[in-house]
Amino acid sequence: MKELEGKVAYITGGSKGIGYGVAEKLLAAGMKVAISGRTLTTVEKAAKSLGAEDRIMALASDVSKLGDEVKAVQKIMDRWGQLDVVLANAGVGHFSPIDEMSEAEWHQMIDTNLNGVFHTLKASVEALKKSKGYYMTLASLAGTNFFASGAGYNATKFGVVGFTQAAMLDLRKYDIKVSTIMPGSVATHFAGNEPDEKDAWKIQPEDIGELVIDLLKMHPRTLPSKIEVRPTRPDKK
Repeated sequence: MKELEGKVAYITGGSKGIGYGVAEKLLAAGMKVAISGRTLTTVEKAAKSLGAEDRIMALASDVSKLGDEVKAVQKIMDRWGQLDVVLANAGVGHFSPIDEMSEAEWHQMIDTNLNGVFHTLKASVEALKKSKGYYMTLASLAGTNFFASGAGYNATKFGVVGFTQAAMLDLRKYDIKVSTIMPGSVATHFAGNEPDEKDAWKIQPEDIGELVIDLLKMHPRTLPSKIEVRPTRPDKK
C-alpha cells in the first residue's frame, strides 16, 4: 500500500486526540478518510476543521454496538466504493482501585475498548478482504504493563493486544495486514486531561499519525504486528 493517494480509511474515535491526529496525516497523504464518534455534531465539527471536504466523512457510531459499525462501514462503501485502512481507535478509561470501581465503569471499558475492536473488525472485514487492506487497533503500553488502579483498563488493553495478534494470524491468508499500536503517554484529552505545554514531553497525536503512514508504506512482505511506542524521555518531576 505504498501509494496512498485515493485509498480510503475509517477511524473510530476520530473527532479528537490520536484519531484526529491520524486523520490529519492520512488526508495530507491524499487519502479519503471517514471518522466516527458517538455524537454526530462533534464529529462533523472535527471533520470541518480537518478540511478536504470531498475527502472527509463524519459518521455517528457507538462502537459498542455492532449495528452502528455495520451502518458506518456501509455508508463508506456507498460513498467511496472501497475500504483500505481501518483504525479501531475509540476508547475510554476509568482509573480507581478495583474495590472502588463501579460495575458501570467496568462494563463501559469492556464494551468500548474490547467489544468495540471486535465490532469494528466484524463490520469491515469483508471490505478489507476485497481491498487486501490493513486493520489496526490502538492498544496501549497498558496492554503489557499492569499498574495499580488500572485493573479495568489493563484488562481491556491486554485483551486488545491478544485479540489483534490472533486476528492477524486469521486474516493474513487474505493478504490483510493486522497490527496493534501500543503508545505510552500521549498528549490527548484522555481521562479528563487538557493538553497544554505541560504535555510537551509526551507523544503527540500527529506522531502516531506518522507511524500509521510508515506502516502503510512498508513493503507488503513485511508486517510489524505489534508496535510499542513511548516518549523518548519521561517527564521530570
